[in-house]
Amino acid sequence: MRPNRTSVQFDMRAPAFGAPARDLYSAALEMASFADEIGIDRIGIMEHHGSEDGYLPAPFVLGGAVAARTSRIRITLGAVILPLHDPVKVAEQIAVLDLLSGGRIEVIFGAGYVPSEFALFKVSLRDRGKLLDQGIDIILRALKGERFEADGREVFVRPLPLQRPEDMLLHGGGVPASAKRAARFNIGFAPLHPGLNDLYREECRSYGREPGTIYLGGLPLNIHVTEDPDARWADLAPHLAHVATAYAKWAEEEGAGTNSPFAGLDTIEKMRASGIFVIWTPEELIERAPDLLQRGSLNFMPLIGGMAPALGWESLRLIADRVLPHLRS
Repeated sequence: MRPNRTSVQFDMRAPAFGAPARDLYSAALEMASFADEIGIDRIGIMEHHGSEDGYLPAPFVLGGAVAARTSRIRITLGAVILPLHDPVKVAEQIAVLDLLSGGRIEVIFGAGYVPSEFALFKVSLRDRGKLLDQGIDIILRALKGERFEADGREVFVRPLPLQRPEDMLLHGGGVPASAKRAARFNIGFAPLHPGLNDLYREECRSYGREPGTIYLGGLPLNIHVTEDPDARWADLAPHLAHVATAYAKWAEEEGAGTNSPFAGLDTIEKMRASGIFVIWTPEELIERAPDLLQRGSLNFMPLIGGMAPALGWESLRLIADRVLPHLRS
């Protein structure tokens, strides 16, 4: 299991009431470089399509920019919604980005769940399981260097990545089928909740192999650090509410077939009670960190919901100056 104690994540949402997208993208690159310097374990780069707030639709593009601005940190793209993509093109992008980064990338494949998103690509949501299986198989074989026939075409990908594909590919999800698929393809697993980890390990061993990389899920989704949490809740509430509402609306689409933990988080009180978003002082995070690290990782989203980069910088600098030294000791 790779170190996954701390992560800085970007979804690049830029609602109209928040900071402009141009400022957010510039800040994201500066923050990625800073995270690399201070010893954060990984940068997480997300993907969705057709979102009015500009949710990042091109994770490989941003991943390339982050790779150029960093030298040590792991770069995790995910979840890449594989049923919406040509797997040969994805394999090519993975190979080039792995070379560009010096072997520092990981890609989490997801099935997707938003019907309107699938409609944009003229893909049936009902076909996502089949497309995932086909796509992962093609990508694995292509990145191992094979030349083969698949889906009525010849598949041949060059250049090849630095890393073995099994070491940098994961499957993410929140149902048992996700754990079983990851084990079957001999790739890592990024569950939405840690309850599926044991199933993944059991399935891997049933194939006679040890489990791959496991990224532990769990809450909070975002930790913001400040000297005055109450004041910062007032500042961040519109941005956090926007994120919660947007995710809940996707889950409510007809045919989505998923329940959202974000549903109904429309007040500060409800958001605070949910534990999905937390705002703590450095001392509070230091106190809670041991328990959180036993269950998962410490996740920071310094531009969440299009909030002003200055607020994200305040949090990151407090993490660097006041929190990370304690974690290292």
